[in-house]
Amino acid sequence: MAQTITKGVKQMVAEANEVVTTVPVEEAMSLVGSDDHVLVDLRDFRELKRDGKIPGAFSCPRGMLEFWIDPESPYHKEIFKQDKTYLFYCASGWRSALSAKVASEMGLKPVAHIAGGFGAWKKAEGPVEEVE
Repeated sequence: MAQTITKGVKQMVAEANEVVTTVPVEEAMSLVGSDDHVLVDLRDFRELKRDGKIPGAFSCPRGMLEFWIDPESPYHKEIFKQDKTYLFYCASGWRSALSAKVASEMGLKPVAHIAGGFGAWKKAEGPVEEVE
């Protein structure tokens, strides 16, 4: 039996962008090294190794986000217990929009994501750190 998809990813991202804060890449650049923000890279390890990451960003593969945020999960990461603003990014801003929405729904606040993701970051010539 064929599947009928009733809501596509573009619609889901658009809906997420209606309710989450989107930070322009230029503003995000000024937040690198901020004591009040945690930059969270949602890309997978292959992307990190191939392209690098924003200096000081915490790597959290998208598939583990909910598990790492939830303090009741055996996979919880202490970084998600801080009283800081969480700024998510991915390659293009799609995964990060969805992630910011889910994280906010879970109670993590405040959260935002970088407009255009790491692609926009590189295009704007933001600093990049290699990943071993």
